[in-house]
This record gives sequence, structure tokens and C-alpha cells, in this order.
Amino acid sequence: MTLHLHWFLPTSGDSRDVVGAGHASADPVLGDAPLGTPGRRAVPREPDIEYLAQVARSAEQLGFEAVLTPTGTWCEDAWLTTAALTRETTRLKFLVAFRPGLITPTLAAQMAATYQRLSRGRLLLNIVTGGDVAEQRRFGDWLDHDERYERTGEFLTVLRGAWSGKPFDFTGRHYTVAGATVSRPPQPQPQLFFGGASPAAQEVAAAHVDTYLTWGEPPEAIARQLDRVRTLAAAHGRSLTFGIRLHVISRDRASDAWAEADRLLEAMDPQVIALAHRRMTDADSIGQRRMAALHNGSRENLEIYPNLWAGFGLVRGGAGTALVGSHEQVAERIEEYHALGLDHFVLSGQPHLEEAYWFGEGVRPLLAARGLLGHLPTRPDPDLPSDHVRRSTPAPATPHAPPSRGPG
Repeated sequence: MTLHLHWFLPTSGDSRDVVGAGHASADPVLGDAPLGTPGRRAVPREPDIEYLAQVARSAEQLGFEAVLTPTGTWCEDAWLTTAALTRETTRLKFLVAFRPGLITPTLAAQMAATYQRLSRGRLLLNIVTGGDVAEQRRFGDWLDHDERYERTGEFLTVLRGAWSGKPFDFTGRHYTVAGATVSRPPQPQPQLFFGGASPAAQEVAAAHVDTYLTWGEPPEAIARQLDRVRTLAAAHGRSLTFGIRLHVISRDRASDAWAEADRLLEAMDPQVIALAHRRMTDADSIGQRRMAALHNGSRENLEIYPNLWAGFGLVRGGAGTALVGSHEQVAERIEEYHALGLDHFVLSGQPHLEEAYWFGEGVRPLLAARGLLGHLPTRPDPDLPSDHVRRSTPAPATPHAPPSRGPG
């Protein structure tokens, strides 16, 4: 199948160092600040609408299909942010992450249907059940791990029922609705993305979602996960597509890419690494514990598979691995993962603007030459009103220009 390349929208802010302490720290002062060592000045970028629009327009220009927008305490609201950015782009889709336990499924169905109409079909949904107990309780959610996934299954049943075009009744343990519906069913229905490494999560994926996402592990471990979910889905008479969430550091020369990885590693405060590792090894999320086990809190031996680097996970919750190497090497690893059945690649890098250019100009042409990418539209949809086209024309990338492509 054709590869689908997606980028990431840094609604926690951006930097030349790794951003992500808020995922691993109990200290709200850290938030998602750059994790630099004392005395070293990072280059933080606020997640204001101008910078996020710049990242979104660049992702669109570079051929990415969608941008994932995260959810949680340390980032801006994904629904509101991406809705604003639909007027800054013409074809880019928005993979909006949200927690299903915090709003009713009928309201979520209405929000998604409205978004799909106003954006002319550019909404994708990333269902985040949640794996950090403190984060869940911050939002008033006190269910345990398996109960949250049980609730997610019911939520998705009602969500799809409300989109069906007919009033939908449902009685479950967590939701009871009568006549759930929306004024006009979304066309097309937003594709549902979902991740989770536990048996409870994989059962929800098999029964309800369109695309199962995993974090980056060595191919053998990924293959085992995909086989389990395929088997579970087959028991429900369903088949899924699969995707992977990775960071990327791609350069003209492999040595330059690894030098950048070393620079990021040098900036990580040892105290923050230790705190993050304690938090992530105690996490409610099985996937998070698997990410932590890839490095065990050590700066040594972080290349856990050729071109797969676990350094991000030393300080950052969620996706903790990156593809690192020359453009050719990164393309080879993507093709290797694709051969396992992974079709969606959700990528990111620090900073997100510059790394989008390194990948989009360096790796994407190689993937296209290998016949792995479909054709993207070269001009705006002719059905869009002229005012929308005018307002959405990508602007020059200022004030942060793409990096030099010469030898580093």
C-alpha cells in the first residue's frame, strides 16, 4: 500500500533542544520547556498562531498529508488550534488528538461533523485514552487503566452511531444515550487513529478503529504487535491499517545527523533524565514503560537498531525514538517498517520547522523514487471559494528560514 507521511504540530512550543519535560515531570514549572543544561541557552519558540501556521504551511508545501496535534496539560487545545489553521492551508489534514472520557460521545460527534464540513473533509481523529494517572485525575478522570479502555470502546460505539444518519440508542456501563445523532453526518467520516500496547487497548483497536498506531521499536517487536492486533481484528471480522510515531534527524551525511543527535543528548540535564525515567517506569501506560525500557535511563547504547535512536525518550514522554542517519538510510528504515505493514508515518523533529525541510527535501524524494508515495494535489481544490484560496496561499517561511542544505 501507499505510504502516508504526516508531520507534528508543536503546540507545546518548539526549540532547538528536546521539548517534553511536561510529559515526564510532576513539576508544573517545567511544563514543556526545553531541557537544556544549566548555562546553555536553548532557542524556545512560543506556540503562537503565526509560528504554528508557518509549520503547517511548510508541512503542506513539503508534501505531508496531515499534522498530528497533541492533547494534554502542556499544549494548546487541539480542536481550537487546528480549526484556526484550516484557514492557513488548503489541503493539509489535521489529526486531532483528544481524550474520549472528558466529553460526551454525542458532543464529540457533533464537533467532528461541524469540523469536517467547515474544513471540507480535512479532519482525522486520534483517540487518546490516557496513560498518566496524574494527568487523568487533573481532568477529573478517576477510572483505572482497563476501565478507561472499556469506556473508550463504548464512546466509539456511540460516536459512530451518532454519525450513522439515524437516531442511535445505546446502554452501557459508562454511557447511556437515546437518539444520539448529528444534524448532518460528516462526509467522509473522519478516520479514527488509536494507539495502546496493553491487551485492553488492542482489543479496542481491533473492534473500533481504522488505524492502529504504535511507537517506534525495533522491527521485530513492531511485527509482534501488528500480528496480535491483526488476529484480534480478524476475530471481529475487521481489518485495520497501521502506523508508527517517530522523531527524525535526517541529513545529507550520516555523520551530520549523528552529530545533531549528540548535540541534543548533551543538552539533557542528568537530573531531568533521572526524574523522567522514574516517572515513565512507574507509568500506567504499558507503551510508556516499553519506551523507557529501550534505554533504562542510560545515555549509553542508545542506537537500539540500525538508525533507531532512543535518546528522545530519556526526557520526553510518549514517542521516544528517532530515525537518525543520512537521507538514504532514513528512507531505507522507513521502507523496512513499511514492509511490516505500516502505512502511516507520523514524524517530528526539533525544531519542527527546520526538520520538516530536512525530511521533506531529503527523504521524501527518495521514497517517491522507490514508488512508495502517491501523488499529491499540485493546486488547491477548484471547489474551494477563491477567497479561501487567496487567504491560504503559503507565505514565505519567516522569521525562521529552512536550514542550509550544504555540507555541515
